[in-house]
Amino acid sequence: MADSWQDRAKQKREAILAAIPLEWRIKDLPSVEEKRDVTGDYISGFLSEKEVAITETDAEKIVEKTAKGEWKAEEVARAFCHRAALAHQLLNCLHEVFFDAAIESARALDAYFAEHGRPTGPLHGLPVSLKDQFHVKDVETTMGYVGWIGTFEGKTGTGKEKVHESEMVRELRSLGAVLYCKTSVPHTLMSGETMNNIIGYTFNPKNRNLTAGGSSGGEGALIGIRGSPVGFGTDIGGSIRIPAAFNGLYGIRPSTGRLPYEGMANSMDGQNTILSVVGPLAPTLGSLRLLVKAILSQQPWLHDPLVHEMPWRDSHEREITTLLNPEDPNSGAKLCFGVIATDGIVTPTPPIRRAIDIVVNALRSQGHEVVEWQPPSHRDILDQAFKTWEFDAGTDLKGAFALSGEPMLPQVSSFSTLEKQYSAAEIVAVNVRLRELKKHYMEYWNSTAKLSKTGRCVDAVIGPVAPWPAARPEKYAYYGYTTWVNALDYTSVVVPVTEVDKKIDVVDKDYQPMDERDRTCFESYDPEIYDGAHVSLQLVGRRLQEEKMLAIAEYVGKVVGR
Repeated sequence: MADSWQDRAKQKREAILAAIPLEWRIKDLPSVEEKRDVTGDYISGFLSEKEVAITETDAEKIVEKTAKGEWKAEEVARAFCHRAALAHQLLNCLHEVFFDAAIESARALDAYFAEHGRPTGPLHGLPVSLKDQFHVKDVETTMGYVGWIGTFEGKTGTGKEKVHESEMVRELRSLGAVLYCKTSVPHTLMSGETMNNIIGYTFNPKNRNLTAGGSSGGEGALIGIRGSPVGFGTDIGGSIRIPAAFNGLYGIRPSTGRLPYEGMANSMDGQNTILSVVGPLAPTLGSLRLLVKAILSQQPWLHDPLVHEMPWRDSHEREITTLLNPEDPNSGAKLCFGVIATDGIVTPTPPIRRAIDIVVNALRSQGHEVVEWQPPSHRDILDQAFKTWEFDAGTDLKGAFALSGEPMLPQVSSFSTLEKQYSAAEIVAVNVRLRELKKHYMEYWNSTAKLSKTGRCVDAVIGPVAPWPAARPEKYAYYGYTTWVNALDYTSVVVPVTEVDKKIDVVDKDYQPMDERDRTCFESYDPEIYDGAHVSLQLVGRRLQEEKMLAIAEYVGKVVGR
């Protein structure tokens, strides 16, 4: 083992690249100035016509073809491995590459199909990428920490190194999925940007001036460049929704206990006030539904003690699709949406405000009601939520860095200054206060039925994911638009809306920031830098409303033309 953390990081970084076949290497990597956008025609230029066709097909259509034998699982796996290899060279989005194992797995699926004439499961031959919190047999998990290289979560002699698998990995295998790579995260997992001392910074494929988001940033970048048809991230303060939004993807943050988290690596494990949740990201809404339904079909509540015994509920989905069916003569009922134009703490930048207008106008044109969302203060909710990340004064994170002596990068360096651990009484007080705030918010939501012309409570809340379409490196300064959802444990789905247009989304020169934080976010927006970037919003529903929110998000995506 190398002596210094720099040497260990370099060796790991080179090992990732060495796992990429020589024929898939890009000889002359373009600078950001030479090529801002590396999606579409640019990356397709390195692929065969068949590889382009495969990798630009969504998950639903892929499994339709593999289930009928029209596409071999092996050719699908090879195509996505190739595109993922290109993606990493352009974006720094992979932590682990196990293409050979994936191709062997795909061959086994093809052999099964040849013998039995049927697929192994609903995800037969579907490549699925995983955030580097999932444990996969024969594959390392570093989570971006140099000190975790060659260990099991920083420990040696556990017997679990490269043997232990997360519960969801087992379920994905049994469903017929092909696992082929694990994607980059910010060390600590506690950042809206993805960077670590092993692979560096993960960039946004649509606009490499910007971040791919975090902490599931590698997933966002990889799927955004179509190096994966669908993948799984996690979310404790926005870590699925941020990269989904920044990369023009759909992504769902389910409520806690809906999908299995058992056996995954994590930061601050044991902090149970606000739990991290796992969920998929994909270019299409149907891909999210496919993955969620497939996982729930495995009855994860039998293997993860924190998962609710709650199979996929078709009735919840039908409630929405029936209401929205224009061919049904009995339909005619409309939905009611709340809208958050600003939380009064940080004002969204011009592209986000325009996206809100696009969605609101599209829904109203279809006869739906949109009302201003005026809930209890988000400031109170956020004040309590942010305390949960400081309960142990950064002890867990500091310990991970101490293993190698590597430094915390600037985006998470505030954890190094924490000194006082919360007492049990102080943690209890936070839990009590959050419960009170959840109750106040619940009753506000109930009250909207009286204010709505539809007679329904608000079905979903439209709001920003962040103040900007994506953050610039080292400028992610506000998490309030995502963290309130985690604190209340609501279901949220990200929907792509538009792209930045520098001629339309101009800076409001007369804007007067509310405070220094608002000023920082306002001044980081530059139309020239952001031109062409994805602009997305989130739709927030109440707790454990995954089926309903997926149906609503699919509808909203269609009415805005996505």
